[in-house]
Amino acid sequence: MRRLIHGVLLAAAVLAIGLGRILAQSAPAGGGGLETLRVQRNVYAVFGAGGNVTVQVGDEGVLVVDSGLAASAGALLAEIRKLSNRPIRFLINTHFHPDHVGGNVAFSSAPVDPRPDFAANAAAAADPLQPLNIIAHEHVLNRMTAALAPLAAGQTGGSERLRGMPIDEYFVPSKDMHFNGEAIILYHDANAHTDGDSMILFRGSDVVSAGDVFTPGSYPFIDVANGGSVSGEIAALNHLLQLAVPAHTQEGGTYIVPGHGRLSDEADVVEFRDMIVIVRDRVQDMIRKKMTLDQIKAARPTRDYDPQYVTPASFVKADQFVESVYKGLTTGTAAAAAPAPKAPAGKRQGR
Repeated sequence: MRRLIHGVLLAAAVLAIGLGRILAQSAPAGGGGLETLRVQRNVYAVFGAGGNVTVQVGDEGVLVVDSGLAASAGALLAEIRKLSNRPIRFLINTHFHPDHVGGNVAFSSAPVDPRPDFAANAAAAADPLQPLNIIAHEHVLNRMTAALAPLAAGQTGGSERLRGMPIDEYFVPSKDMHFNGEAIILYHDANAHTDGDSMILFRGSDVVSAGDVFTPGSYPFIDVANGGSVSGEIAALNHLLQLAVPAHTQEGGTYIVPGHGRLSDEADVVEFRDMIVIVRDRVQDMIRKKMTLDQIKAARPTRDYDPQYVTPASFVKADQFVESVYKGLTTGTAAAAAPAPKAPAGKRQGR
């Protein structure tokens, strides 16, 4: 009995120490309502700017994934400056929604190099699109430019009109680059959250920035109007599970920065993927029984998941999620969803 009590007390002490370290590591790094957490190696996550932001820092400069809301851009830039005073060289947009690209204009307007001894180089920023390189899938650029106000009679476009737009778009299944000593791979997951989603793998740091393909703690926003589908969403999550490798007892290992919500690992993605698959199957069964959308909503196929994924502040309510699943199963969007890109050799499918 004494050994049992001793073992329990020792386990509790170890748990308390570990929890204390986690809380200390995730404490807010500064003002502006933002919270910064070191994920692994030189990759950080910033929460509270709208969509979650991923930041990689190093001797070559700074790379940022997503820029949050326009209203949060100033605070986000200040938070990034606490991590590094080197130039922000790259900005990757996971998709085109305003809570992930709203700060693009502010980032493209930032000084070429914020360090005082480089102030003389400000003239190098004559082109407002440089030196920042904004990267995204081509569908992101297409949707962002389509949203621009039409030119008035006699008005010309010019570079200012394109400030904050992606200038390095890609159209193939993946795009790779090397920055700050590690390989960075962008994967296009077709027709998932939207038709232009990118997931970014920081291979050396073992971190994936997933965008809104993955939102633990809330139902996914499947933007059917802009190419999203439940089939593509599930395929993208399966691809994410191919990229993620868990550590001991299925915890830790590859860390995932979601579009919204908490920092996660493979087990969290498995739980989220399984929830969507189960709801999809329930809705599909009701469709086969010739039930209408209103009847399906009334049957509440998500009722056992609602306590976990719906709060008063949730952007996507249960009925909205069910409707997006229904539309994906009853239109051609689901059939058009492309298979997920293959993961690098040696990666495995999640449980």
